[in-house]
Amino acid sequence: MLNKEKCWLIMLLFTSIFGTAQNRSEVDLVTYLDTVETVFNIRFSYQTEAVQDLKLQNSTFKQLDRTLQYITKQTGLTITKIDDRYYSILPKTSSSFCAQILDAATLKSLEGATIQALNKNMSAVADANGFIKLALIKPGDSIKVSFLGYKTEVLKVEMLTSDCQQISLAPKSFTLDEVVIKRLFSRGIRKFPDDRIEINTREFDILPGLTDPDILQTLQILPGIESIDESINNINVRGGTQDENLMLWDEIKMYHTGHFFGLISAYNPNLTERVEVTKNANSSEYSGGVSSTIKMYTPNAITEKISGGAGFNGLSADAFLQIPISTKLALQISGRRSFADYFQTPTYTSYFNRSFQDSEIKNDGSSAENIKSLSDFRFHDYSAKILYDISPKHQLRASFISLNNTLEYSESDADEQFLNESLIDQDNIAFGINLSSVINPAYDTFLNAYYTQYNIRSTDQDFSNNQVLAQTNQVLETAFKAKGTWHLNSRMNFEHGYEFIETGIRNTTSVNQPVFQQRKKDVVRQHAIFGDWSLATNNFRLRTGLRTTYFEKFKKVRLEPRINIRQKLGHFALKTEAALKNQSTTQIIDFEDNFLGVEKRRWVLANDNDIPLITSKQISLGVDYTQNNWLIDLTGFYKQVSGITASNQGFQNQFKFIKTNGSYEAKGLEFLVNKTTPKLSTWFTYTLATNVYSFNSLNPATFPNNTDIRHSINTGGSYALFNNFKIAVSLNYHTGRPYTLPIENAETLPSSNNTYVVNYDTPNAANLEDFMRFDATANYSFNWDAVTAKFTLGIINILNQTNTIQRYYEVNPDDNTQAIAIQNNSLGFTPNASLRLTF
Repeated sequence: MLNKEKCWLIMLLFTSIFGTAQNRSEVDLVTYLDTVETVFNIRFSYQTEAVQDLKLQNSTFKQLDRTLQYITKQTGLTITKIDDRYYSILPKTSSSFCAQILDAATLKSLEGATIQALNKNMSAVADANGFIKLALIKPGDSIKVSFLGYKTEVLKVEMLTSDCQQISLAPKSFTLDEVVIKRLFSRGIRKFPDDRIEINTREFDILPGLTDPDILQTLQILPGIESIDESINNINVRGGTQDENLMLWDEIKMYHTGHFFGLISAYNPNLTERVEVTKNANSSEYSGGVSSTIKMYTPNAITEKISGGAGFNGLSADAFLQIPISTKLALQISGRRSFADYFQTPTYTSYFNRSFQDSEIKNDGSSAENIKSLSDFRFHDYSAKILYDISPKHQLRASFISLNNTLEYSESDADEQFLNESLIDQDNIAFGINLSSVINPAYDTFLNAYYTQYNIRSTDQDFSNNQVLAQTNQVLETAFKAKGTWHLNSRMNFEHGYEFIETGIRNTTSVNQPVFQQRKKDVVRQHAIFGDWSLATNNFRLRTGLRTTYFEKFKKVRLEPRINIRQKLGHFALKTEAALKNQSTTQIIDFEDNFLGVEKRRWVLANDNDIPLITSKQISLGVDYTQNNWLIDLTGFYKQVSGITASNQGFQNQFKFIKTNGSYEAKGLEFLVNKTTPKLSTWFTYTLATNVYSFNSLNPATFPNNTDIRHSINTGGSYALFNNFKIAVSLNYHTGRPYTLPIENAETLPSSNNTYVVNYDTPNAANLEDFMRFDATANYSFNWDAVTAKFTLGIINILNQTNTIQRYYEVNPDDNTQAIAIQNNSLGFTPNASLRLTF
């Protein structure tokens, strides 16, 4: 095969023989450029009229750099390198620039994005790598950068240089003028000026203890976000309960969050591209979460070629595919399933013991002599998405998701005769469809509709008594939203719209002997109009909005104002947020009528009586400092939530079966320090908070909240030893949660029917022992042709520290004058490993 130098000589010889007769030492520039492209496997971009009349002396060079320098010297043209293959050629006399257009969230190139010179008949389109070139006549001109589904940017020419700089366009689901303040903790975690935190699972690097980017576990590294019992089903944001968090997946409300009944996220991270969490004043477009809003999004762009991946860890195996069917149509699918019904790992055993340690599955007769128990637990999640670009101005997207946990449990005697058999099945199935449209450069619309269904069903069959207990909790919700965005100018937006939501919840309990049936169904319909006005300058940002909701059933109107302000002062920035919110759904915790002791929560609807609408008032003030890859952030917050019920707080003391309404007040400080370099990221977060209940009908009326964690620290770091080998370690510490002690020397007291109950002292006056856990993770990645492989090893609680996460008391069955403590502990030493292949 001929090498490059020989090809060069042959091509130039051919050119000299068949070149112009006037001067054999000269060659047309266009011909010369064609030869250079072939020899060095590069491509030039230029306007034909700028080069068609130019000639240059025939010369050969072995190096590309010398060849380009020669062209510049001979012709006076400017050659700009776009990437390793593409170069632009422009006349020196023209103002010009080159740019790469990227998605602000994913940093992916936006092929097909356009740049238009305003007031001139001149435009250009970005290539497959997002690069775009445009020659402008004079300084002072403005250009418009646009792409379907993204916010348009208008820039002055003098703001751009001839170097191919990056211009980021924000998806229209983002707020105005998205600018990333800082990468947090690990690659793929970002903080935005409005205090939103985003996790991009595609870019996710490494965090201690995690072998995969578990979406909801990752959130708990942030200050102000805890889980007092290590459960995804109990994420406490600034002292709130799990049901106070609004969970959205592709703009669909979800009522189920965790596999393994709360120990891992139910959302497959491999097709969930990014996650946003807001702890205070989110857009008035959203309502229903008085403590936080957590939004999950799947990829929204049609790719040019098929991509996907597969992997497994100690709990499950999964796979996903992105399939472009045409330039306008694509399909995304993903699936994940546990394999414990075929093979059980040490990871599974640790998670199983943690999940079911305080349930009938663990304790109900399983240790009795001659009794054999058998359990079968499995989970899965499947999702699919259809992407259809109807036209350059209209995008249609349809999403589907199915989440499921299933547990089967049985007990038999020595003769293998079944004594009892139990089943619990929990799922969330949802479908959503939306249409994004660009009406004109100043106005676009977004239409969204969804249907979501949550079910938890259990049956408990006692063969010896021929008794069957069946229970159901079902949520059905449909919604429609129409939103418009008016781009008043390059700095101001006005978002406005209407949303209708219908929520129905059904709870049933039935027993065959003696015959007993209880059914309750409630429906709440709400109509809401909302509007948000956004302003962004170089140093100042403001978003203010109002949501007005009418509840048909209660004939009541609720107003929800929001405001978010940020003022930059050099490397410092002052920020404030405030919001009023409400929600109509909540979870009650029933310790008697529960699902086999595994799941004690039931969704219920507000009835404006004993279950009121939950409302919240929250304000936060803070300051942050960014420079040289340092981020220091200090935020103070105050939150008051009213309309809570004693039933949804999970009291396991003298208030266990009391039904009453009250409120809680949380206030505190959140402190964050983070330093990142290309190889190293270190962090330290600290939260100081107090959280107090107020129930007027209880005695005492005020006492510490169940989620009152006074001090919480998370510190750690990650380091890239090599480009393909990384490690991360962290320490998670917090003071113990409150609990209630029995009265000393009078631990029980007689009740009705010759029974005894625990005689509790002052509620939540004691605290559990401090919680401390070290986690570590290491991963190694390598390429194999077009496939990237990553092996990850993670260990939760590497020191096997015993941490008590819950303590309550029961009457000692052997001595009714004494109370015995029931303790639940956190995960012990839990190793996990994963292998993932992507292409």
